[in-house]
Amino acid sequence: MDFPIPQSPALQPAPTKADDPQMMEVGGPGNPRSIAFLQRNASLATSAPGLVWLPGFMSDMASTKASALDAWAQSRGRALLRFDYSGHGRSPGRFEDGTISRWLEEALAMVRGNTFGPQILIGSSMGAWLALLLARALGGLGEEARLHALVLIAPATDFTQSLIWPRLTPEIRAEIESKGQWLRPSAYGAPYPITRALLEDGRRHCLLDAPVRSFCPVHILQGMQDPDVPWQHAMRLVEHLADDPVVISLIKDGDHRLSRPQDIAQLLDVIAGMG
Repeated sequence: MDFPIPQSPALQPAPTKADDPQMMEVGGPGNPRSIAFLQRNASLATSAPGLVWLPGFMSDMASTKASALDAWAQSRGRALLRFDYSGHGRSPGRFEDGTISRWLEEALAMVRGNTFGPQILIGSSMGAWLALLLARALGGLGEEARLHALVLIAPATDFTQSLIWPRLTPEIRAEIESKGQWLRPSAYGAPYPITRALLEDGRRHCLLDAPVRSFCPVHILQGMQDPDVPWQHAMRLVEHLADDPVVISLIKDGDHRLSRPQDIAQLLDVIAGMG
């Protein structure tokens, strides 16, 4: 991957207010973006690995789970990096311009530029796919020592190809081809665009057609009542993570978001157990 990113970490001071993010420029001269991020630095008393939150598709760093994670990190003096992909949350840009390549470039730049030492990557839905792609990218750069563990919530691995495309009718596929996008109805709010660029680019990053390496232990949290990412899809990922330690927790009554108090408590227990 040819990403124009910093070659060494440069820790930034923590913002003074939770609603006042810092900005980092990502991308080359032809495609610059300003990425909003919030950084909580570790206390001097802890040597625990840092935490990186990777939001899901159309989510952001102020979500219920991310905010709960921030409060937990603060109470324990843990370092935490949160950020919004371009077109999401506090980061400018058009959501319709987003692709997996674009958001991966941003995530890799943020991790390499704003963390120090081993990290636990915590990815929700699409963020879990990006966490796995980050692990592959860091391994390819010889920086797998940055990876302490992965915590993946309802991992939507290869979702453009495996979870969206097969469910589209011929009419919707034709609309995407002719108009460049389709507005997909959502149970969580207004319809959102699925673009031809997102689908085509997603094929370049599919992982489930070969063994997957994480270079560190992985814990997956998956709801069995998830209408977006079936639990069988998470099990398929487990099968492909053959060379790294993996634990999967199936939550029988859990949905896709896993944002209930009991879900968040389980998430924080898992993170605490990872180091």
